[in-house]
Amino acid sequence: MVDKIQYRQTSMICECKSITKYNKGGKKEMGKTAVIFPGQGAQYVGMAKDFYDSFEDSKKVFDEADDVLDIELKKICFEENDDINKTEYTQPAMVAAEVAIYEHLKNAGLKADVFAGLSLGEYSALVAAGAMTLADGIKTVRRRGILMQNEVPLGMGGMAAVIAMDADKIAEICENTPGKVQIANYNCPGQIVISGEAEAVKAASAALAEAGAKRVIPLNVSGPFHSQMLVPAGEKLYDFLQGVDVAEGFAPYYCNADAEEITDAAKVKELLKRQVYSSVRWQQTIENMIADGVDTFIEVGPGKTLTGFMKKINREVKSINIATVDDLAKLEELNA
Repeated sequence: MVDKIQYRQTSMICECKSITKYNKGGKKEMGKTAVIFPGQGAQYVGMAKDFYDSFEDSKKVFDEADDVLDIELKKICFEENDDINKTEYTQPAMVAAEVAIYEHLKNAGLKADVFAGLSLGEYSALVAAGAMTLADGIKTVRRRGILMQNEVPLGMGGMAAVIAMDADKIAEICENTPGKVQIANYNCPGQIVISGEAEAVKAASAALAEAGAKRVIPLNVSGPFHSQMLVPAGEKLYDFLQGVDVAEGFAPYYCNADAEEITDAAKVKELLKRQVYSSVRWQQTIENMIADGVDTFIEVGPGKTLTGFMKKINREVKSINIATVDDLAKLEELNA
């Protein structure tokens, strides 16, 4: 639920109250609020800088993240540089930015019922849910980024976005394409991403276009993320995760690999291993969350990618994005 979120901005205090809905028997019940975090690709120079400059709780997140790693995430996030788009730096930078924003929202009174994140964003969700410490989350995604970037030589893998084609048809064409290619992301109706060997992705893209896809867009990425080519990277990450503590009693989060609600700490490491090379079932995740009573979604982090997906998945639920301090005013929309 959302309960008395208060913040100061240009001498204004906004209070967001709980959303009320009714079940089939007419009994009043509270709708659930989910905080969701975007993944790699949403990053930009300057992300979360205004939160860092404005709020001590956000500043502390960046300061701790810098202390944990041997790199300066604040410079990567805030100053013009090339590293922000390199996977091994992008991933910890994104988690730092997302958790920094969320930490302020939480301290200002945001009470989320459940969490989820797209791909890399799943780690921000784990930190926000209390399953991982910020230090462990940052260290893990740094290792994850290095493993994913180095597993497949540059140019050997690829990805492409497929626009306006049925997911089953895309899966069928991928299965019938020579080489390794598969669905990497079920983002929303009409937007699927495929991933795999560069030549197989190219061949599948041509077949998809011929079969009626509105557009097939090659993506500028450094590897074939969420494909079977990264199974070894997933196994190496699983080994690393054996030294990471996953706390019991964390708030529920929804995993990418199965799109299911997770509350059992014993399942987390296996799911994170599989996430590296399995399809990200984002559309199914959102649909399951709605079926479980979530009617308010707050995207926390750079950009508004997930809010855009939400409009294509289900327009009946409430959805806002918080990427900048100015976006805090959007919390008023939750009362509308």
